Amino acid sequence: MKPVMPDVKLAAIVGAEPMPRTEITRKIWDYIKKNKLQDAKVRTKINADDKLKLIFDGKASVSMFEMTRHVNKCLEHGGGPGF
Repeated sequence: MKPVMPDVKLAAIVGAEPMPRTEITRKIWDYIKKNKLQDAKVRTKINADDKLKLIFDGKASVSMFEMTRHVNKCLEHGGGPGF
């Protein structure tokens, strides 16, 4: 898969190096699980901490499906070496 570059907000969670989307998704889920941010009752809902609120446009929670859209806005595509 072609690497993409996370912006500053997303890099706080996944790191600042270019990586494939699959790796970014895995790291976000690792972060969510590590910090127990998946809602206990509604499992498709992610409760944001301060770092995720920056990615989720200030929202306190989003669905898994909304999360993908927000994360996509935080990716820079192409333009650099190796892209």
